[in-house]
Amino acid sequence: MANDKPDDSTERGALLEHVEGAEKLFLAGRRSREADLESAVRFFLEFLRGFESFAFKQPCVTVFGSSRFPESHRYYHLAREVGAALARAGFAVMTGGGSGIMEAANRGAQEAGGLSVGCNITLPREQKPNPYLDKFIQFDHFFARKVMLVKYSCAFVVMPGGFGTLDEAFEIATLMQTNKLGRFPLIAVGGEFWDKFVAFVADTLLKEGTISPEDLQFIHRVDTADDVVRVIRKAGLMPA
Repeated sequence: MANDKPDDSTERGALLEHVEGAEKLFLAGRRSREADLESAVRFFLEFLRGFESFAFKQPCVTVFGSSRFPESHRYYHLAREVGAALARAGFAVMTGGGSGIMEAANRGAQEAGGLSVGCNITLPREQKPNPYLDKFIQFDHFFARKVMLVKYSCAFVVMPGGFGTLDEAFEIATLMQTNKLGRFPLIAVGGEFWDKFVAFVADTLLKEGTISPEDLQFIHRVDTADDVVRVIRKAGLMPA
């Protein structure tokens, strides 16, 4: 179950009061210089909270996926198996901290005795942290959360999901493509879910020349939790 509840004094920072919908206000258009400076301080405090909270030593793998799959769904069961397999292999498992795939991966990791970590996001329709987190941080800004989901991990597992999952996967692929991030494994799990997507990438993006053939080399399609660990092992990234 979730153990580390955020401390409001560090979560929001003693310098500023919490503002509901801070990210939407920041993105609403031109504002005063003072308002933008206040937002910059909020960004800094959010990153600082993340750096201080995620000071764990073991290597980490981030699992992305939809919050909408119920416990009975086959993808929930698969994500739970992936989380457990990663934990048994010696990895901490990080997710977006919510329900569905995120909950399943955290649950599997925690049940297997591994470290289960979450980066939860404050949304208008509140996303509550799932109950299988050993550590979690509550973020107000999507971009700060996305940095934390990438920064600490040496491999990325992309389970079936929607716009948010695709956004996270494409950002990681872009960071690798532009050499802003090492060529860590980007593992797409749930074969049939990705068939049309992979066909689109090959038949449209590659065909039209908007990506290069080598850009596809770090994307791995697999079907099982054991396959996920196998890809990471082949990349030489297993814990010592």
